[in-house]
Amino acid sequence: MKLKKIIAAMSALFVILSAHAQEMFNEVSYSPEQTVFKLNAPSSAKKVLVRIYDEGTGSKPIEILKLRQAGVNIWSKTVKQNLAGKFYTFDIGKGETPGTFAKAVGVNGRRGAILNMESTNPYGWQNDHHLKVRNFANLVIYELHYRDFSIDPSSGLVHKGKFLALSEMKATDYLRRLGVNAVHVLPSFDFQSVDETKLNIPQYNWGYDPVNYNVPEGSYSTNPYDPATRIREFKKMVMALHRAGIRVILDVVYNHTFDLENSNFQRTFPDAYYRFTKDGKPSDGSGCGNETASEKPLMHEFMLESVKYWIKEYHIDGFRFDLMGVHDVATMNDIRKEVDAIDPTIFIYGEGWSAGKCAYPESKLAIKANLPEMPGIAAFSDDMRDALRGPYDDDHKGAFLAGIPGEEESLKFGIVGGIAHPQVDMSKVNYDKKPWALQPTQQISYVSCHDDMCLVDRLKASIPNITEDELIRLDELAQTAVLTSQGVPFMLSGEEMLRTKQGIHNSFNSPDSINHLDWNNLDKYPQVFDYYRDLIQLRKDHPAFRLGFADRVRASLVFLPVRSGFVGFVLKNHAGDDNWNNIYVLLNANKSPVKVSLPKANYTVVCNAGIIDQDGMEDFTDDHVVVTGQTGMILHD
Repeated sequence: MKLKKIIAAMSALFVILSAHAQEMFNEVSYSPEQTVFKLNAPSSAKKVLVRIYDEGTGSKPIEILKLRQAGVNIWSKTVKQNLAGKFYTFDIGKGETPGTFAKAVGVNGRRGAILNMESTNPYGWQNDHHLKVRNFANLVIYELHYRDFSIDPSSGLVHKGKFLALSEMKATDYLRRLGVNAVHVLPSFDFQSVDETKLNIPQYNWGYDPVNYNVPEGSYSTNPYDPATRIREFKKMVMALHRAGIRVILDVVYNHTFDLENSNFQRTFPDAYYRFTKDGKPSDGSGCGNETASEKPLMHEFMLESVKYWIKEYHIDGFRFDLMGVHDVATMNDIRKEVDAIDPTIFIYGEGWSAGKCAYPESKLAIKANLPEMPGIAAFSDDMRDALRGPYDDDHKGAFLAGIPGEEESLKFGIVGGIAHPQVDMSKVNYDKKPWALQPTQQISYVSCHDDMCLVDRLKASIPNITEDELIRLDELAQTAVLTSQGVPFMLSGEEMLRTKQGIHNSFNSPDSINHLDWNNLDKYPQVFDYYRDLIQLRKDHPAFRLGFADRVRASLVFLPVRSGFVGFVLKNHAGDDNWNNIYVLLNANKSPVKVSLPKANYTVVCNAGIIDQDGMEDFTDDHVVVTGQTGMILHD
């Protein structure tokens, strides 16, 4: 009975919080006539102060004001003067903080900034909007880090390492030429690990160490001291990508903060945003020393309001949740529901795992196994990734691409998009013994991403003495599997130019010499870029590869008999109203050719030996075809 009363009280609190969440996290309301400071902090606090500064760093406050209690856990103060251009911090006795929901900050995010957000809108912003997509399987996602993409002199980009690099015509033209239609940008909020006052000194980090979740990172702006600059330049980037028809997907890291004790959460409302073990210690499911508690009312509502804020203020088209498995299922579904009310075509996906044990029941966490309970959310397929290139925890162990048998069924599971399929034997799938996707668009199909060896390095590590020709063939074979799968295809930036990180597995703080893209490779390996471009275009032109629904996949996709190092399938009978009748995709990872039996018919080969030509490279009439070693072949009748 006591437990039921607690649950009922918590549910009531969620309802109250939901009704007032937007106002609760609106910590600074500015107008030329007055600024209202409002903080959600414990009623038990002895005093709550707001300090007003002239500068974003250094100097003493020009005024220290007491906030008065304005409700349960609500503190407020109205200052009837124009504070535009000033900075502020709150203090409940735990140390100064810009609060939990600062929308503008000074250098390094130590102080919040007071400004009119409309003044940060670039010219034409009122006509910009997030881009819709009819079928998530139509997306081709390109993951990039601003600095990696632009820092090398060979990029030819002017704003190296900055948001504005992606607003340059050379960048948007390149992405359009490649064919990707969504860019997944690594963490873009204000993070700790790069000192914005020392940008003359080489610094590098992926940015998975959050400080201020709702403000763009200053080191990616041309002036981190000016609060409006980072906001305006981020918006310029979004607008330029949108004009090029490219969606912007934001990598969000709500699962942990840079640290616990000094975080804005802890300094504002101690212990209300984090999980703790039974003995009172911080839980560490994130592997970063702390984990947030999405099931607690304040963190739950914070996540919902933060996602909505990025959509409304910055026109974001999608979200990738870092370590989504730390969050609870209910919160992820509530986020999906809130986003649907804005635009149901905004794409949401994440890592369906955590980095350690969470202090919350696994049955309630947003891990991959629980994805059927989250029908509007997708997750990365480590099944497909590791079936192709080998396990995450052993860089030197290969799999299908290395010609090692045993992963064919796991690859088939990835090809159908992680759904139940009568020809996929789940007992032979590497990590999952039952399907985890209800629809194929719940699977992110990929072979590499930022936090692992890039594809070239993994092939070199897992295949001793690999030649350059083999490397190119297997690189292209991997992406042929990814881009003809029924899931949502995803690729790491630079794979199309044979990117290498010199064998570094976790390059989160490696220098530019490791992480940069060498654009000279486009001239050195033009055939690789051409193959990626043509493969992406092939997917776009043929709806058979983008069926979008599980029942359509099961009705149209039939696998050919599997053999060691070979997986083949046919998309039959004008699948998805495709203008091609039966489309055969044949993936041969063996060094030697493979003879494949087919129904006798007239065939047109459109992909073979690293070349794609949709008009046809060869026509033949026969009951079989021979697939060259370490290549993919696509043909239709």
